[in-house]
Amino acid sequence: MAEDTILGYLEKNEEISDSGNFASHFGLNHDEVVNVIKSLNGYGLVVAQVSLSPSLHGPSGYPKPLTPKQQDIKKERWALTDEGKLYAAAGSPEMQLFLAIPPEGISPAELQKKVDPSVFKIGNAQAIKNKWIERGKELVTRKVQHVDDKVKELLIRIQAGQMLQQEDIDALKRRKLIIPQTWKGYSVRKGPNYAPKRKKAATDLTREHLQRGDWKELELKEYNFNAKGLPPEGGHLHPLLKVRQQFKMIFLQMGFWNFDALFQPQQHPARDSHDTFFLQAPSTTNSLPEDYVERVKLVHESGGYGSRGYGYDWKREEANKNLLRTHTTAVSSRMLYALAQKPFAPKKYFSIDRVFRNEAVDRTHLAEFHQIEGLICDRGLTLGDLIGVLHDFFSRLGMSKLRFKPAYNPYTEPSMEIFSYHEGFGKWVEIGNSGMFRPEMLLPMGLPEDVRVIAWGLSLERPTMILNGIDNIRDLFGHKVDLGLIKRNPICRLGFE
Repeated sequence: MAEDTILGYLEKNEEISDSGNFASHFGLNHDEVVNVIKSLNGYGLVVAQVSLSPSLHGPSGYPKPLTPKQQDIKKERWALTDEGKLYAAAGSPEMQLFLAIPPEGISPAELQKKVDPSVFKIGNAQAIKNKWIERGKELVTRKVQHVDDKVKELLIRIQAGQMLQQEDIDALKRRKLIIPQTWKGYSVRKGPNYAPKRKKAATDLTREHLQRGDWKELELKEYNFNAKGLPPEGGHLHPLLKVRQQFKMIFLQMGFWNFDALFQPQQHPARDSHDTFFLQAPSTTNSLPEDYVERVKLVHESGGYGSRGYGYDWKREEANKNLLRTHTTAVSSRMLYALAQKPFAPKKYFSIDRVFRNEAVDRTHLAEFHQIEGLICDRGLTLGDLIGVLHDFFSRLGMSKLRFKPAYNPYTEPSMEIFSYHEGFGKWVEIGNSGMFRPEMLLPMGLPEDVRVIAWGLSLERPTMILNGIDNIRDLFGHKVDLGLIKRNPICRLGFE
């Protein structure tokens, strides 16, 4: 509407001398008028110059007589402060205090309870100054029966854009109820491309334009070669990826290049359908090495290699079930089985990958997360070797204070939980699990009897949460992650001390 009004007015008049007066005359918002003028100026439909009015409030009538030379003069309007807006709505403090006093009077203590403390302080002083009230030792009474709230009246007039006497302006300024506002208006003339109606330029040549044939008469928007455009948005690494890369580099610096195979009984709680994601299609597999399956079955049922086994009826159909891996040790067992099929050579393996568990989602648990695992396979390895490797590994993460606690895992013996002292938390924090793979797991694969495997594992999410000060795992991983976190995230440097 503002655009049509401006172009329509210039069709019959030489100039809009003041955009503020123009907006007031036609009942338009001045900010909207200014935005339209700038847009039309950019297309050459009008020529706009800064036009500032000499009056304090500006006349409300239009049109303003043209002058031979347009002078740049400061234009000010008075606006209410927050306190002024409050009094314009509820009345001045002195009026609020006056109305709170009953005809028979009231004690100062009771009067203070009836009005806001700030209103009482200001209103009491102003009401006494105006000789509206009289304050005795025991009673505050009215000296007059009726008063006019001049302050509220003046504030409402300011809001309506009306002119005030200078003494009234000065009085409101002293009480900090009004502040000056300075803004620019524009004088507007027809530009070189003036037309009563703006023809909107097309920004793209489309297939429809070509099909209709109106491309010949199409006016395309000029290309602005000086425009900077949107800054290019580069890729950002997720905090988990940064920490994962640091773990990977530590493994490489150290020279590191499911269930049944792990000697975990089929009745183990971790294999329950409530804790595991089983697949529907294909639900089972038959592509297993039969000689290996037979050896696994034997050691589960009746033992071997110095073990008594579990003494139950091992079922092939249970082993054939397809499922999402619950830990990366399933990958380790596959690599060890492949190693056992060749002449033995010592190896160091590590894996960083995603695992899945049917867990209740909360601030520290998700149904999918990442697990880090390292293992060393060699002849004659002992628990001392495992402890030494763990000290070396975790010291590279800044964790020099370690403790170990005996634990139980179906596929490792002995097993240890790993704790590190966290200086920031001021306590010992569990950071991983470890152990030596059992002979019942290794020997059915075909590995030599004197070969030992030491291994340890930890999560990726927990150290990342600690390093980034995140207390809810859903803020780090999953569909609720704030992309701003990824963009603002600095290069991670691991360290618990």
